[in-house]
Amino acid sequence: MFVCVCHSITDKQIEAAVKDHGVGNIRDLKQALNVGSQCGSCVQMAQDIIDTTIVDDSLFKDVG
Repeated sequence: MFVCVCHSITDKQIEAAVKDHGVGNIRDLKQALNVGSQCGSCVQMAQDIIDTTIVDDSLFKDVG
């Protein structure tokens, strides 16, 4: 699904940025993918995807 229409960025690209490049906030995401740098209407959805990806990813880490 497209999250940032201005730059054609999808939810999968945001998830990959979090998992592969350690993106943890909108500032990092803006530097990595340019999300939220034009109209800004995607910022809340992008932050929600970042948060969900971090939580989901941390649930499957081996801590033992």
